[in-house]
Amino acid sequence: MRKLRIYIDTSVIGGCFDKEFAVWSNMLFDEFMAGKKIAVISDVTIGELSKAYDFIRNKIKEIPDKYIEVIHKTKEIEELSHSYIKNNATSKKYGDDALHIASATIAKADVLVS
Repeated sequence: MRKLRIYIDTSVIGGCFDKEFAVWSNMLFDEFMAGKKIAVISDVTIGELSKAYDFIRNKIKEIPDKYIEVIHKTKEIEELSHSYIKNNATSKKYGDDALHIASATIAKADVLVS
């Protein structure tokens, strides 16, 4: 059976430590760690994590490498994110969000969780 590929952004990772979202974020991480689902992240996420506290940055390392997929920014992703902004799907102020959405779209993730 094919495993769901779920694109997660930085807020899901940080959500593991947030009182409001911890239950749901940690349940999702448990499924990634058990190999029930594949975590899809982008280099945008990795860049955002580089500015986070160590405990947040290290959370993603709990997922075994075979259950995580990293999407690297391409010209196609950048063009699609610009299109999202141009067409008011997201504002220029939230350019990284447009990159997350474009990354998930181009990678053909089954679900985007934020």
